[in-house]
Amino acid sequence: MLTLFEKGGPIMWPLLAVSVLTLGVVLERVIFMVRESRRRDAAALERLFALAERGELDAAAAAGAGSRDYVVRTLSYGLSQRHRSFSNALVAAAGRELKRYSQGAAVLDTAITLSPLLGLLGTVTGMIRSFGLLGGAELDAPAVITGGIAEALIATAFGLGIAIVALIPFNFLNARIEEARHEIEDASNRLELLLVQPEKYHV
Repeated sequence: MLTLFEKGGPIMWPLLAVSVLTLGVVLERVIFMVRESRRRDAAALERLFALAERGELDAAAAAGAGSRDYVVRTLSYGLSQRHRSFSNALVAAAGRELKRYSQGAAVLDTAITLSPLLGLLGTVTGMIRSFGLLGGAELDAPAVITGGIAEALIATAFGLGIAIVALIPFNFLNARIEEARHEIEDASNRLELLLVQPEKYHV
């Protein structure tokens, strides 16, 4: 591996930086997803719905205020701000929670786009080096010329490899973001249906 890295040329260093950054983001996101999954609290969510259904909106807001479940926190914030704008409060709280989920997505997206471009740059520099030697005194040394071609191919392969590996967690992260969005929307719609009942209008 070290031999390949050295033969890949100077463009391998930015590729290495991108790969390390990508790996760090992936590990952080995996830990985040596992932690958030363990913090889900179906009982607290149902308790909030039960209180809201009975019209005890203040109690429902207070019950979910300290929850570690992001859906419960979102609904609790919306209930606490219902005197101003319940819908807007839900949207604002959902945006904050989804922003936490989307952290790192931009880095992975950039890595997927940048890595092949860096590999292509390695291809160009390697080919320039190879063809630059064609008219020189070193023409009788084929290994020198093919070394530049090898540099081009190695850099391209590493760039594509980083992009391919980063694409899998990137798609997984996007899928989890969409899942979190749907969970918040479903819970919000259910809560709004409880609140629009005429007998629940008192606060």
